Amino acid sequence: MVAVEWLASTQHVVVGVVLLWASGFKLLHRNASATARRSVLAKLVGTERVVRAYRAVGVVEAVVALLLLAPPAYPAEAYAAAVLSAAMLAYLAYGKWKAPDSSCGCLGEKHTPVRGRGFARAGLLLVTSAFAATATGAPDRPFATLGVVLVELGVVVALSPELDHRWLLPLRRWRVRVRHPLATTRAVEVPVESTVRQLWKSTAYQSVVEQLTSDLLDHWDEGEWRLLAYAARTPSGPATAVFAVPRLAYEPDRVRVALVPEEEVALV
Repeated sequence: MVAVEWLASTQHVVVGVVLLWASGFKLLHRNASATARRSVLAKLVGTERVVRAYRAVGVVEAVVALLLLAPPAYPAEAYAAAVLSAAMLAYLAYGKWKAPDSSCGCLGEKHTPVRGRGFARAGLLLVTSAFAATATGAPDRPFATLGVVLVELGVVVALSPELDHRWLLPLRRWRVRVRHPLATTRAVEVPVESTVRQLWKSTAYQSVVEQLTSDLLDHWDEGEWRLLAYAARTPSGPATAVFAVPRLAYEPDRVRVALVPEEEVALV
């Protein structure tokens, strides 16, 4: 029973850190406004009001986070976090129904449509918030508390697709370098199909895939690079996406992309 009470007392810290992280992104990140316009919230409140609504959510999250992290711990703080988590579940359900291609906009700027991991993360926060409401005091084992907090935050990160570029993609690149049969190949001509598959694994492709409107239109080789052309549409109008992919090696992290509009070249 004592262990359960101690574990409940650590949940204030876990939920508080997650909410502080979420609010910090919404209120301080330089790309927060652009993220808001791509999020489900834009569908919910309209593009004209979405940035103000996004900031308002960030303020509410910040207030609840600071209350959770500042001693003493009160059940009302945890209940407020539980209400936010339940609202997030409803928000994600609305997004899945009305705007399945929009992103959550919760913890990062990467465009990631609403999927099961987002629901699992919100559900986890709801459970931990409800558990925190049963706490009767502050955690008294600093090192054990730190370990629990780090493990649970790791689970939150694993359930956050908008953070995959921080840990999952580097891990996959490392595994490809170690295990892929072409990882050390320098003198073998790679077929176009393999180049396209390498392109799909790259961060450059993932960053503009939502803007592509065609399959592969053309390709040509220039030295160690193979250039692949796709039709695209940007906010300023039609464009051509030209990807530079290593031709003689499997190195997705070296792929680069340029969007070529009608009158100028924009490098991204």
